[in-house]
Amino acid sequence: MKKPYLELFVGLFLIVGILSLAFMSIKIARNEFFTRGGYEVMAVFSNCSGMKPGAPVTIAGVEIGRVKSIVLEDYEARISLMIEPGVILQKDVIASIKTRGLIGEKYVEITPGASDQKLQAGGTIRETEPAMDIEGLISKYVHGSIAKPAN
Repeated sequence: MKKPYLELFVGLFLIVGILSLAFMSIKIARNEFFTRGGYEVMAVFSNCSGMKPGAPVTIAGVEIGRVKSIVLEDYEARISLMIEPGVILQKDVIASIKTRGLIGEKYVEITPGASDQKLQAGGTIRETEPAMDIEGLISKYVHGSIAKPAN
């Protein structure tokens, strides 16, 4: 192979590598560079262990938004959720913190309500379920403080 062809192939390889890296960076960032708008609602949890800004918000496994921010307010976690514009939440929805797999990423699962009233932008989800503390459960089991099933 002649030297000019070798340099051409190395150059093309570098360009493809850089484009792939840029694509994956945007994909991993979940396209936060291209905001789609939407509206913001709040949810207050007693414990949001492991939750991070940017985590998905889902209904029935379908992503409908992202966690915008998490702040401590009156010793509770106040989570701001950015919901996509076409999604309407009822006033009595339930927000739960779930985990993908045993030690996977945390996300917020919204369970739809039955109310005819919709949750307005800037509103607060009243019903919440905090994250399950796996480490605490394992600790209780190891130390024998969980009731064992009767035979």
